[in-house]
Amino acid sequence: MRVTLLGTGTSQGVPIVGCTCDVCMSSDPRDQRLRTSAFVEVDGLNLLIDAGPDLRQQLLANKITNIDAILLTHEHTDHVGGIDDVRPVNFLNHKSIDIYGLPRTLGIVKKNFDYAFAEHKYPGVPQLQLKTIKDDKFTIGNTEITSIHVMHLAMPILGYRIHDFAYITDGSFISPKELAKMHNLDTLVINALGIKEHYSHFNLKQALAIIDELKPKRAFLTHISHNMGKYEDVIKMLPANVLPGCDGLNFEVGV
Repeated sequence: MRVTLLGTGTSQGVPIVGCTCDVCMSSDPRDQRLRTSAFVEVDGLNLLIDAGPDLRQQLLANKITNIDAILLTHEHTDHVGGIDDVRPVNFLNHKSIDIYGLPRTLGIVKKNFDYAFAEHKYPGVPQLQLKTIKDDKFTIGNTEITSIHVMHLAMPILGYRIHDFAYITDGSFISPKELAKMHNLDTLVINALGIKEHYSHFNLKQALAIIDELKPKRAFLTHISHNMGKYEDVIKMLPANVLPGCDGLNFEVGV
């Protein structure tokens, strides 16, 4: 399995338009973050986790030309706003793309991109098939995926476990039952918004506490805001097996 972090930023990205803080003005490319998304190559499948408004840029930068399925964590715009940009992938591969998510999330996708689901479609619309996640485990091809139920303030959202890799973003609470689904991980990606506590996202302390409880071999932080600080400073605060994620970072799982 190979994972690429396409984006590791918050809903506004980093730098934020008009912000002149040290992070937003940083020349270090590791401090420049598109909206959060990941690409997983596993068992001959290409899986995209979330499709935010930076998707076109992310596909171009990482030379991604084939997507078999999209796993949505939830329906906020920074996670679904780029769905229309899968059209060239449809055209290149002459196939539709399955989109997996909660019923509520898929309902918003169908509403926001209604032209893709019209009875009489005009030429060139994205070719999408909606797949409701009903159970804790489901398969795409021959790959079993475990859905992890997470709270984003009061909104139930999903994380995913694929073999020995798990991906959580926008979480603010995970129950013991759901944490148990992530035992014996090779790699965990989990959101950490900043240093201070936040009402709807884990902060650094909370993310590190979950990492310490689950004890994956390694972990990467994502959904990072400019309030976290510069990459070069954040890395000094982390245990040896934890790194801040950065855009374009790719790694193999289980090697």
